[in-house]
Amino acid sequence: MMSTKAFTLVSAVERELLMGDKERVSIECVECCGRNLYVGTSDCFICHFLLEEKTLPAGTATFTATKQLHRHLGFKKPVSELRAASALNRLLVLCDNSITLVNMLSLEPVPSGARIKGAMALALNENPVNGDPFCVEVCIISVKRRTIQVFMVYEDRVQIVREVSTPEQPLAVAVDGHFLCLALTTQYIILNYNTGVSQDLFPYCSEEKRPIVKRIGRQEFLLAGPGGLGMFATVAGISQRAPVHWSENVIGAAICFPYVIALDDEFITVHSMLDQQQKQTLPFKEGHILQDFEGRVIVATSKGVYILVPLPLEKQIQDLLASRRVEEALVLAKGARRNIPKEKFQVMYRRILQQAGFIQFAQLQFLEAKELFRSGQLDVRELISLYPFLLPTSSSFTRSHPPLHEYADLNQLTQGDQEKMAKCKRFLMSYLNEVRSTEVANGYKEDIDTALLKLDILAELERVGTAHCPGNANVIANPLPLINEEMEAQGRYFALGLLYHYNNQDAAAVELWVNIVNGAIHDLTRADLYEYVVDFLTYSSNQELVWKYADWVLQKSEEVGVQVFTKRPLDEQQKNSFNPDDVLTCLQKYPKALVKYLEHLVTDRGLQSLSLVLLTPRCEAWKRKKTSSEWSRWWHVGVSRCQVCFPLSYADSTREASDCTVLAPALPVLTSGFCPTERVQRAGLPMESAILHGKLEEHEKALHILVHELKDFSAAEDYCLWRSEGRDPPYRQRLFHTLLAIYLSPGPSAPELAVAAVDLLNHHATEFDATQVLQLLPGTWSVQLLCPFLTGAMRDSIHTRRTTQVALGLAKSENLIYKYDKMKLKGSSIRLSDKKLCQVCQNPFCEPVFVRYPNGGLVHTRCATSRHTNPSSPSPGART
Repeated sequence: MMSTKAFTLVSAVERELLMGDKERVSIECVECCGRNLYVGTSDCFICHFLLEEKTLPAGTATFTATKQLHRHLGFKKPVSELRAASALNRLLVLCDNSITLVNMLSLEPVPSGARIKGAMALALNENPVNGDPFCVEVCIISVKRRTIQVFMVYEDRVQIVREVSTPEQPLAVAVDGHFLCLALTTQYIILNYNTGVSQDLFPYCSEEKRPIVKRIGRQEFLLAGPGGLGMFATVAGISQRAPVHWSENVIGAAICFPYVIALDDEFITVHSMLDQQQKQTLPFKEGHILQDFEGRVIVATSKGVYILVPLPLEKQIQDLLASRRVEEALVLAKGARRNIPKEKFQVMYRRILQQAGFIQFAQLQFLEAKELFRSGQLDVRELISLYPFLLPTSSSFTRSHPPLHEYADLNQLTQGDQEKMAKCKRFLMSYLNEVRSTEVANGYKEDIDTALLKLDILAELERVGTAHCPGNANVIANPLPLINEEMEAQGRYFALGLLYHYNNQDAAAVELWVNIVNGAIHDLTRADLYEYVVDFLTYSSNQELVWKYADWVLQKSEEVGVQVFTKRPLDEQQKNSFNPDDVLTCLQKYPKALVKYLEHLVTDRGLQSLSLVLLTPRCEAWKRKKTSSEWSRWWHVGVSRCQVCFPLSYADSTREASDCTVLAPALPVLTSGFCPTERVQRAGLPMESAILHGKLEEHEKALHILVHELKDFSAAEDYCLWRSEGRDPPYRQRLFHTLLAIYLSPGPSAPELAVAAVDLLNHHATEFDATQVLQLLPGTWSVQLLCPFLTGAMRDSIHTRRTTQVALGLAKSENLIYKYDKMKLKGSSIRLSDKKLCQVCQNPFCEPVFVRYPNGGLVHTRCATSRHTNPSSPSPGART
């Protein structure tokens, strides 16, 4: 595994500053809180320093420690542990099995003399459960055998809140919320001190190695496991991370996300929590303290204090990218998400993905590069700019600064290797074709199209040879005069058409491509050239060119050719650059294309434009020119496929009105003084006539047209569903009964209508009143024929009956409850005397008639009736 420089070791407190000429004094413990550094010594002193951090021009950090004061605690034992409680301005000092509270600035013990006695070790709860900001929760290992105690520590007092027994003698402890992670004599456990429930983790031998218990996050701990493993464990007793491999004789561990730092007799090792790999090793002898304080990692020997300064994550990531270690860089970048603000991280991560993409691209790992480019939302022009002369001359693009890669162009990247260069060009063509119509193009479609065109030209040049041409750059800049004759001689007419287009000669290009499709010229470069021509005309702004070749594309394929009108860019459609009346004139010879165009008018251009087209005099003139069978076929195929059986159904939720009087202004042809329905009938449009009858609530007429004129029974059912949408059940039932009555009425198509009636009943059984239906049905119909209807009707009837019974039962139960409450109120006695006063008028009662409120208040009946607006009077609604 290659090393990564994640930290630098910087001296913070030198021996001379700490101890002077005391040779035998050693550092026993350290604590850091903000700029305050505290050191506990073996001769029972506490030293307070202020740390000043400076950044040198080279980017490295240095620390200067200024000694504030030192104080002797009055014991003859070394200071074992120091813990800062900044919220209380207190320092907890463990010395001689006693925890003393001292002022963080003056180092004076609190005047109350509060202390905790009988403590072997302590841990602060960084996830407290009591929620009081003016106290800290402290967990101690008591000198009492196999006992853990939990204290609340205030500014001047301490209070024990829990004492918990353990199965073995605890040696180390960390706490999170109600959970204790304990290193016992032979094993690690998780103990919930609130419930007493414990969870065994794994065994270890305390005689062979020093236990380590470190809280690393919410409900998660780091432990020194067997076999030189750093094990992660949650309060549930499981591990959500793979272990890290460190040495057997680890003394201490610390966390500086995303790294786990371990200290042994000779080295400081740095492992990643993301991939569990060892990233860095720093020689460090005689170290015996390693702790992290709010992201700052401190190590100490017996004589000096040092700080592990992390390099900025962005610098670490850039170093990994510079070493081509893409996977490690991406893993580290993802892990940095929690330490960086969201918006800043997104910008940083996109750039890292783009840089990684160019590294993979330079190594010809094209699939990986493509995914990184897409994920990083790469400006595609960054990639195009590697290829000389591919961007249009009008482009104002400049590369990202700082640069995403170190290459000037493709020649430098491939070092002149023609095979690699050809692979890179093929990748670029493939990538640009993929992203051309996606959001990755990001408004640079012209640049992409230009690059694709030039790449295609280069490919053609490679085929025909350019021995006499003065370099590819000149050919691309002005290719037509140089290679026109050669490409014609070689039969490369498709590419020649591209050259015409690039030189603003679209008419010549299309004419050439049309000749290829017609077979007048032989070129097998593109098997889909016809579709390409259609697409080219679709996006062409030259209307004259489109009209010139409209008949040609429609003759080849009506379904595909009509796309030159239906798939035009949205901005052109909004400008109405192609008048629908002119398009219909062109399409009258192509019925399939006409259908497609009508569908386009309905789905893309809105219903109003379709209505205008269908009811214009020109459309009526077309109708007169056609035979009845031709018109019927055209109408039913075209209009039915356009889904205009009920086009005005969209009006209720869109811009059109729900009645014909408002509809008329939207259809100018209906404002000529004629009734709308009469005009539609005269135009020979039964479907539109049915729609208008429906809008006028003339449902029987509408259904009669659908059933007897159009014989469209499914449309009749849909009509009932459409018109009853959002209406009450009786309205819906009347519609279906009307349709059934039309089906059952005598007529020439009685057998066909009878089948439709049976289907209607069987498919919509719940929409009918079974009693009325049975009176209408012919006596010759069998029960088996109507089995689905009868079954559905019975089920609906039974369901309604049972629902009614349930509602009735609930009402009776509620009434019984009210009666019970009333009886309770009547059962209590009320004493009325001449001393009682009305709560409203404050006059005594002169007769034994009154009104009593639930709160016990009594009022005259006249006062209760008049409902005075006295604010103190009870609400009339509360009267009983």
